[in-house]
Amino acid sequence: MSEKFNSVVSTEWLADHLDAPDVRIVDGTYYLPNENKDARALYQEAHIRNAIFFDIDDISDTDNPLPHMIPSDIKFASKVRKLGLGDGNRIVVYDQRGLFSAARVWWMFRLFGHKDVAVLDGGLPKWLSEHRPVDDNTVHPGERHFTPRFNSFLIRDKEQLLRNVETGKEQILDARASGRFKGEVPEPRTGIRSGHIPDSYNLPFTDLFKEDGTLKETQDLKNAFEKSGIDYNKPVVTSCGSGVTAAVLSLGLELIGHKKTSLYDGSWSEWGQEGDTPVVTG
Repeated sequence: MSEKFNSVVSTEWLADHLDAPDVRIVDGTYYLPNENKDARALYQEAHIRNAIFFDIDDISDTDNPLPHMIPSDIKFASKVRKLGLGDGNRIVVYDQRGLFSAARVWWMFRLFGHKDVAVLDGGLPKWLSEHRPVDDNTVHPGERHFTPRFNSFLIRDKEQLLRNVETGKEQILDARASGRFKGEVPEPRTGIRSGHIPDSYNLPFTDLFKEDGTLKETQDLKNAFEKSGIDYNKPVVTSCGSGVTAAVLSLGLELIGHKKTSLYDGSWSEWGQEGDTPVVTG
């Protein structure tokens, strides 16, 4: 594979590579429960040709009461193998909203060691705005072997973040909207406190987008991260409501060359529960 494959590809690139034998297209759409939308049903109505559907809730640790926590490496490999996604594939992930959950799927593949994965910039809305073709054909992928190589550097858990509250070795960057971060509006999930992790920073994930829904240019991305207050010389842990849009920040940090980046999988769905986790507002 001689051609360089970046973490983000354009609609033009994908259109030019739709029939490349090593390219696999994935619809990684996820809707919040209160949106009352069925991502799989919408995929079946219209998807980019040959795209398969990646169900974030299904490809997860379904025994964990927290939403869509990462599965074991064995389960992940088994699930994606059946989707025809595996070794030697260049995987392009899009979502129906533009860029919301596709970055989570991108991060999951990287977490399990698959580096040739990219997000479609602008997602399905940009693809459709350019009058590019979609269809409703059922896709029957052949199985493909996937070798999981778990990268623990890309993920953090609650115990690690509790220790970090004391040490401050890693910066926490929260992707939620400002009102939720400050505790000015209630959380959408019942039983979850409002506020944020002590000493964390806030950068709403939507601040990384241009008006057309595509990602900002590199310098503008850097400006957004600098405005949030983080120090580029220190590691960053991204967080959000349930570990989905945190991956948008992780993608943005990847694009500006920040390598010491991890994601708090439990995010606020875990930290905001009543218990031993400190919460601050304002």
